[in-house]
Amino acid sequence: MPDIRITRKDFLEDRQGRTFADVLNDAEHPFDDVLEFFNDKERQRRLEDSEIHHDRPALAGVVRELESLESVDRFLGQKHPRLTKRLRQVVGVLVRMIMEGRGWRKTGRKGSLGVRAKISGRTSQPGTYHNTGGLAFWFLRAERYERPEGMPYRSVRQRRRAHDKDDHAGQKSKRRAKGGPEAGPSNGKASSRDDAGSLRKKGIR
Repeated sequence: MPDIRITRKDFLEDRQGRTFADVLNDAEHPFDDVLEFFNDKERQRRLEDSEIHHDRPALAGVVRELESLESVDRFLGQKHPRLTKRLRQVVGVLVRMIMEGRGWRKTGRKGSLGVRAKISGRTSQPGTYHNTGGLAFWFLRAERYERPEGMPYRSVRQRRRAHDKDDHAGQKSKRRAKGGPEAGPSNGKASSRDDAGSLRKKGIR
């Protein structure tokens, strides 16, 4: 797959990216650090590996490393939730641009990255919207992606359905082979009674 390099210009020309011009123009947002982070071929490969080998959102492959960046962690922990949400959305756009550039497409589904802390009502307190469990601390969900030609491995759910279907068919085949209900009595007792009754009718005892 080709390595994707995204510039500020590329981002602002994107159909979604252009709606985040405020993030690019605000010096407090660590956009350049995030952009440099994703313009790395090894991290882009890990985005794909997360979907292929771990059946998780692409972002799951790098989210812990992303959150460990000092500028990103500081921003998400100290700024107003409205601003931190915008940055998290920008990350989603960047991941989408990279995955589409490498031949993937969105599934329309999102996968979990963490379990959000309980928040009572609306709050503007910085650092409130974090997780209490899961993979990530700041990111809650992320887009899932797939290859247009199909994925190389089936999910556990798909394999379970196929396994249950094969198992059911196998059990049905075994019952027929052993002489199930459609093959008539299997123990011979009912057949013997019928034969005896037939002989009595003919006067043979």
